[in-house]
Amino acid sequence: MSLKILVVDDEKDILALLSRYITEDTDYQVQTENDPVEALAVFKQKRFDLVIMDLKMPKMGGLDLLRQIKNIQPDTSAIIMTAYATIETAVEAIQEGAYDYITKPFRRERILLTIDKALQWRRMIFENMALREELVHKDATRPLIGSSNAIRSVIQEIKQVAPTTATVLITGPSGTGKELAARAIHQFSLRKDFPMITVNCTAISENVIESELFGHVKGAFTGAWKDKKGLMEEADGSTLFLDEIGDLNLSMQTKLLRLLQEGEYKPVGSTRTRHADIRFVAATNHDLETDIKNGMFREDLFYRLNVICLDMPGLDRRPEDIPLLAQHFIKKYALLYQKDITQISESALKHLKAHSFSGNVRELENLIERGVIFCRTTALEPEDIFPGAGVPTDIPSSETSRDILEMPFREAKEAALALFYNQYIKNALTHSSGNISRAAEKAGIQRQYLHRLIKETGLDAEGFKLSL
Repeated sequence: MSLKILVVDDEKDILALLSRYITEDTDYQVQTENDPVEALAVFKQKRFDLVIMDLKMPKMGGLDLLRQIKNIQPDTSAIIMTAYATIETAVEAIQEGAYDYITKPFRRERILLTIDKALQWRRMIFENMALREELVHKDATRPLIGSSNAIRSVIQEIKQVAPTTATVLITGPSGTGKELAARAIHQFSLRKDFPMITVNCTAISENVIESELFGHVKGAFTGAWKDKKGLMEEADGSTLFLDEIGDLNLSMQTKLLRLLQEGEYKPVGSTRTRHADIRFVAATNHDLETDIKNGMFREDLFYRLNVICLDMPGLDRRPEDIPLLAQHFIKKYALLYQKDITQISESALKHLKAHSFSGNVRELENLIERGVIFCRTTALEPEDIFPGAGVPTDIPSSETSRDILEMPFREAKEAALALFYNQYIKNALTHSSGNISRAAEKAGIQRQYLHRLIKETGLDAEGFKLSL
């Protein structure tokens, strides 16, 4: 089904131009209106995927129209156009929910690229919402999120495996969401009406893990003053999730193997065998086959667990999911910390995409939480997420004012800042003969802060000493 675009501008020439661009170069349907009041009436009757509107129009301004559109259909993307570009109006447009802000006159390639990106972002949000509806668990704090092929493949495997009683071993690096996958398996299983029981094999002390898992009878050991029900009994009829199974000691591996094979176990101190109907799901970031060779993991237990192997991909295998994940965590922590933060800048996203996530999704979540805490506007910037990332170094200092003014707003802001830092620090170091302490004092900033700026701009204070 073709996506629909509504273009609103009081200049009929602009409407004709945009209509021609869109119909000639895309498959999108386009409708134009030169009266914003009429456009609003049309919008109430039909559903549009994107609205492109002028900022200055008689009867109703673009920002007022944008607010009403967002009230009616919050998921509609919007682009503001104007010949009167100011930082204040650009910020206000973004705060009101516009995807981007375009200045007139615009290039054909630029407007078509912005339209595609706005609609692509909207599609990604809808795909993410669909996946969340499929996988969210009533007790889970968050669902699996992503639209990459890697995560889609995992979701498909979960759907196929979940209704069976097969034991599942979930592997993958730390922070990839192995517990979320386990919860999704349980939620789509026939046991979903009972709570999933989770055991962290690392967190429980070796001295008490047997009692925790199997329970104990009164008098089994010092301090056992009454019978205790174990997690196996609690999990009877449901799913038992053994997190970090690779950290389980060999003695417990032997007892767990019997439970997997026979469905039998004995509480500590008891002579009576008990039976349990449990669906087992285990997870590890270990290479269990290497652990087997090193005598740290039982081979027979491995094959009992590894009936179905589900491999969770790291972020290096699904970088296209970073924007969706970042937006999800922004919403989560903005709500937690009561902050009016709704989005992340393109520059911050570039920094995230370039980052090597050894901690995977968990590391990304931590970075976004940090960013939300330090952010002072409605959008996360690089310096909020990564300390010292506020000065872009990839923009050449030869950019002229005219070049900057012809850029999109966000790129222009970054280029102007980079140019300012580069020229200001060069001038300060020149006049101080490369003496950082003297340059910082004259600039009225801390020496450590100037050191950081010098490093981020790629300048060398020693070079200024040699040149004088």
